[in-house]
Amino acid sequence: MKNIISPIIVGIFLVVMGIFNMKGNISTIRIHHRHRVTEEDILPFGRLVGLGTIIIGACIIVFGLTRLSKIVFFTVFGTVLLVVGTVIGLILMLWAMFKYNKGIF
Repeated sequence: MKNIISPIIVGIFLVVMGIFNMKGNISTIRIHHRHRVTEEDILPFGRLVGLGTIIIGACIIVFGLTRLSKIVFFTVFGTVLLVVGTVIGLILMLWAMFKYNKGIF
């Protein structure tokens, strides 16, 4: 049961962080990125980073829920969804950093 609860808790945490970012609160993002974003770009930057975070968090939640099933198909589906969702979420975040920060460093 512990193997199921941990991903769900982490996923919920990431979804909540993503919602805060989408509303324009980018305080959860590394300080280096916050200083390089102009005032008018804070909301669009936060939306992209928040959307990526929500996608990753939701995929982690689904992954945790699929582990409840004893059917191998659901476990494989959850794992594939986790990998694909993480890649999509990271691409969104990196795109936002390149677009609004002119780089990731």
